[in-house]
Amino acid sequence: MTARIGVVTFPGSLDDRDTQRAIRIAGAEPVALWHKDKDLKQVDAVVLCGGFSYGDYLRAGAIARFSPVMEPLIEQAKDGLPVLGICNGFQILTEAHLLPGAMLGNDHLHFICRDQRLRVENAETSWTSDYRAGQEIHIPLKNMDGRYVADGYTLDKLEAEGRVAFRYLGLNPNGSLNDIAGITNEAGNVVGLMPHPEHAVEPLIGTGRTDGLPFFTSILKKLVNA
Repeated sequence: MTARIGVVTFPGSLDDRDTQRAIRIAGAEPVALWHKDKDLKQVDAVVLCGGFSYGDYLRAGAIARFSPVMEPLIEQAKDGLPVLGICNGFQILTEAHLLPGAMLGNDHLHFICRDQRLRVENAETSWTSDYRAGQEIHIPLKNMDGRYVADGYTLDKLEAEGRVAFRYLGLNPNGSLNDIAGITNEAGNVVGLMPHPEHAVEPLIGTGRTDGLPFFTSILKKLVNA
């Protein structure tokens, strides 16, 4: 049976079609989920894609967190449903308290769009098992509110528990504390990151590499072997 991975579209989402394509390339079936859906259509995993949900009013992700689709998503994520939040999706996951910390405006106050070098710190989550710890990858990055912040206790806990999933290499593009580009929850089923792996799954687009594809093959293997 083909794994079914839901992709949520909010008003202002930009990368839902790209994410669906990445899922399809990896060999799974993408399932479109609308922000007003009150169920997840029995999908096996969910991706919250990038964009500017509800125009990023109040704070990035703050309104989307209260969309009807988030109620079953939060409940099922706590029960083990794999969830990946990309860029705006990462912001939504922090607002929903599925991941700790918060996302603030870039320290230079400008929108940034660039190819970004990352180091994989945790290759044991549902979404990163096709990488290896310490691997360096290149993933497109585009954000205005990409600065990850948390209090000292939370940062120490993330570091001590190996829950920093990805770290920026070279110039820190947005002022994120500890150069954090992505994190995971304790169980490893919920992952959020600012860069866009869905834009690096084919050699003709994005970075010209396929460094983002393992996100989607990782979850496929996880679901097939479950």
